[in-house]
Amino acid sequence: MKRVLAIIIFVVVLVVGVIIGTRYFYVVGVGMKAGTLNYVVKKGYVFKTFEGEMILDGFQSKGPNSMQSNEFLFSITDTALAMKLMLNSGSHVLVRYKEYNGSVAWRGYSKFVVDSIVSIAPAK
Repeated sequence: MKRVLAIIIFVVVLVVGVIIGTRYFYVVGVGMKAGTLNYVVKKGYVFKTFEGEMILDGFQSKGPNSMQSNEFLFSITDTALAMKLMLNSGSHVLVRYKEYNGSVAWRGYSKFVVDSIVSIAPAK
């Protein structure tokens, strides 16, 4: 009986570990986005993380007779990268990002994490 209980507990712990791992740490997608960097800010109550917003080229329509700009909200884990982006607010940037299924507190508020800058062009 103890052996069966140990196997059941092991399987439950394994399944929970796989679910948590795929939900918060598995990279679902990798891509690039280009647009005008609006801001980068360091914020948080317990975990101070770098968060940013970029206004993408083009417009988006969520319904009939409506139009708004595309916004890309993202987190940054690398301090040097965040500082470089802070100094280039208002510039047209092309960034590479990773997409996760969920966010964790020490990585940032967004499920999109920018990991590198591809190019920076001065604002037009």
